[in-house]
Amino acid sequence: MAVPVLFFAVFFAYPVTAIVGRGLRSDGVWQFGRVGDVLSRPDILDVLWFTTWQALASTALTLVVALPGAYVFARFDFPGRHLLRAVVTVPFVLPTVVVGTAFLALLGRGGLLDELWGVRLDTTVWAILLAHVFFNYAVVVRTVGGLWSQLDPRQEEAARVLGASRLAAWWRVTLPALGPAVAAAALMVFLFTFTSFGVVQILGGPAYSTLEVEIYRQTAQLLDLPTAAVLTLVQFAAVGAILALHAWTVRRRETALRLVDPALTARRPKGPGQWTLLGVVLTVVLLLILLPLGVLVERSFDGPGGYGLTFYRALTSVGTSGTFLVPPLDAVRTSLEYAVVATAIALAVGGSAAAALTRRAGRLVRGFDALLMLPLGVSAVTVGFGFLITLDKPPLDLRASWILVPLAQALVGVPFVVRTMLPVLRAVDGRLREAAAVLGASPLRAWREVDLPLVRRALLVAAGFAFAVSLGEFGATVFIARPDRPTLPVAVARLLGRPGELNYGQAMALSTVLMVVCAVSLLVLERIRTDRSGEF
Repeated sequence: MAVPVLFFAVFFAYPVTAIVGRGLRSDGVWQFGRVGDVLSRPDILDVLWFTTWQALASTALTLVVALPGAYVFARFDFPGRHLLRAVVTVPFVLPTVVVGTAFLALLGRGGLLDELWGVRLDTTVWAILLAHVFFNYAVVVRTVGGLWSQLDPRQEEAARVLGASRLAAWWRVTLPALGPAVAAAALMVFLFTFTSFGVVQILGGPAYSTLEVEIYRQTAQLLDLPTAAVLTLVQFAAVGAILALHAWTVRRRETALRLVDPALTARRPKGPGQWTLLGVVLTVVLLLILLPLGVLVERSFDGPGGYGLTFYRALTSVGTSGTFLVPPLDAVRTSLEYAVVATAIALAVGGSAAAALTRRAGRLVRGFDALLMLPLGVSAVTVGFGFLITLDKPPLDLRASWILVPLAQALVGVPFVVRTMLPVLRAVDGRLREAAAVLGASPLRAWREVDLPLVRRALLVAAGFAFAVSLGEFGATVFIARPDRPTLPVAVARLLGRPGELNYGQAMALSTVLMVVCAVSLLVLERIRTDRSGEF
């Protein structure tokens, strides 16, 4: 556990604590009265209220839209099912900047709805809610659908034989079994929408601000560190409570049910009702998932002189706007280089943590397991700004070093590595290691010849997820990416922040490139993964 503990202490706890301390300390004295002062301000109360209710509304809307999809992917067997399951997961690994850009092309000024019906939804809460459903649809489909596919259908059939109606059998048998999975999915969706940054920043305009957006505004634009520190503490407390509830629901899901092979539960749809449900779900996927992505691609080719590669060619030059010091296309190479390094760091840290959590039990270790998830919910803006004010003096003078960006990206990748590796490592029979030790193998050789062959595919999947999320990290990177080496999400945000058709088109083109890279990575993962239980 030494490697992950040291990594999180230096590159997570230290920057976050330092920036909070700088905001709440004055002349070496802690000023906790600032907490009450900040939380009593009407503008901050409005931010807290909007952050909470939009997260609740996004979670409820996501469950309503995605639960039928979870059932269809779990119980129906139809051509292209596995490919479509991978496609609906693409939005989850997309950077939030790309998600916001896609919905801007669909709902914003000059977007598809504006051209067809004169309707604009950008700078409205509906654009934010729809984008959140788009982003989190796969969380419900994989988490709930993964468990649903493993529930023995004979239990519900037995209830029907005993006289229960189809609805009563589902209500009394299936729903209680799915309860922990639905709760876990709802908590994860709430977590991601509660801490939403890129989507709200692009689609919400100045009228809407979540905690994360407000932390960024107070830090980067107003330089009001006390307010940012208080908001960071509020978000930290909320995220901690959400993760504790999530860990409890996951433990219930793991221990309360007897599961079967998912391959035995999927059947071809029968009757008009099931075929209608399949059609409705496919229509939702088409309109909610594929249409925004398709509009994004279409806008990237729709240049001033008609369809062509005008915007893509513009990415190869610096231009005269002063937005970049290097051609925007260089951000592709820079992002790939950073993501590869971040993936290596995430595998080393996350793999060590997963191995430690596999070998040891106890409350302390379970608590550390929960702490590993905190980077997913704690303000990435706080982490990024914390890097700037803490890692600027020996022996950790990294502010001018390129390694700073991969370190921030690896923080987000580690939880995915742990969540992917941990179930597989726990499934390895410990007697195999003991037999290798009896035959004279050292611990390193036993790991190399026993564990590694069994977890090789899981390791590749973990690397793929870490690569995808590192590629799209934005909240921390926007602070620490150097002007001459911007990452793809930072480049997209800069282009969207400048007026003009050329900047807008280049943002669409760069977003399309980033979307394609993430989608290809995910489709490759679906080909090599063997675990179909629905976990990310």
